[in-house]
Amino acid sequence: MTEDVKVVATNRKASFEYFLLERFEAGLSLQGSEIKSIRAGQVSIVEAYVDIEGGEEAWLIESHIAPYAQANRFNHEPKRKRRLLLHKKQIREMWNQVRQKGMTVVPIRIYLKDGRAKIEIALAKGKKNYDKREAIAKRDQAREADRESRAR
Repeated sequence: MTEDVKVVATNRKASFEYFLLERFEAGLSLQGSEIKSIRAGQVSIVEAYVDIEGGEEAWLIESHIAPYAQANRFNHEPKRKRRLLLHKKQIREMWNQVRQKGMTVVPIRIYLKDGRAKIEIALAKGKKNYDKREAIAKRDQAREADRESRAR
């Protein structure tokens, strides 16, 4: 059984800003016009974050899903709160981790899997400035090595 996955949006800054510790796959509770916009690729999760309310529900906040042109008056609010569909056990596990200092939950990517919109979220710990400098140095070294191998 093969899974048909089409990545719609990614949060490339997340891996630079945070250490991604544990990843989860969650469904999204959407309106009809929102899924149409996601299928058209008009979604951004760069500024988005996940809020867990009292260990009971998880919400995707500040994600932007563009209004769907053909939906006219039945359109959705672009930056509304969207509920994440997760098991209670997963939500409680994340909530217990988030209560620790420096831990948060960030969205990594939105994708379509078997026709349904899914979001990959990660339990993350913020990086310090020196950690970011190390990442930049490694990236620059890899770029230099790649240039040298192409020059040969």
